[in-house]
Parts: sequence; C-alpha cells; structure tokens
Amino acid sequence: MNHVKPAAAALPAAFAETPALYRALGAAQMAINSEGIEPRLRHLITLRASQINGCGFCVGMHLAEARRDSETQERLDKIVVWDQVDDFTEREKAALEWTEALTALDRKTGYRGLRTKLRTHFSDKEIGVLTAIVGMINLWNRVQVSHH
Repeated sequence: MNHVKPAAAALPAAFAETPALYRALGAAQMAINSEGIEPRLRHLITLRASQINGCGFCVGMHLAEARRDSETQERLDKIVVWDQVDDFTEREKAALEWTEALTALDRKTGYRGLRTKLRTHFSDKEIGVLTAIVGMINLWNRVQVSHH
C-alpha cells in the first residue's frame, strides 16, 4: 500500500506571518479545553461571545461543534435570548451572563456580584477556567474579525 503524507494544513490568514504564535495559542486552547468544563457549556460560551463580537466564521464553527456534541437546534436558536427563556439551566445562565460581561466590558458592571452568583454553580477553579474560555474566544474572535 502506498502511503502519501498529507500536506500540512494551511494556517489561517491571520497567522500566516506568525506560525509560532498560532501554535502557542492553539496549545493554550487545548489546555483550556482539558480543564473540565463540559463541551456543551464551552460551545454555548464560545458561540455567545462570537455572536457579540460579530465573528461570522467563529459563529459557524461553534454552531457546528455544538451540534456535533448533541446540542439541540432549538437551544442554539435561542442562545441570543438565553436570559429570556427557560431552555437553559441556572448554571448555563450564570456562565452566559459571565461571558457577556467579560466580552462587552462595561465599567458599570458589578463583577463581584456576578462572581458571587457564579460561585453557587461553579468552584473557584471552574470560574478561572470559564474566564479563560471567555478570554480565549475573545482573542480568537478579534484575530479573525481583524481579517474580515
């Protein structure tokens, strides 16, 4: 049997000139993903931040990943109004509220109160991981949007 080595995957245009940086960010993303937050919640977080940031590429990617991990289309359709519907658990709502607060930074936001609410559903370690998830998707969104 003839084995042909596949061509190296092309880097996204945003990183064509900085491949080492792209690899480092990818490694950071893998580390964040391995910290125990369930994939379906990660998908909701990354999808919502990508919607807020207006990153069409990322929205499409996170929708596909969420569906792959058994998220329902009905919930995906309602993520934009997560705080107005009963389709999301209180744990998910707390994470989505944190996501929105950290994505659209506002000096008037009461982060201490949000963190207190998070602590009813997440450990301090999990809050740190949620914060890293939000920070990382905001970075990816900004890089991608800068190349639209």
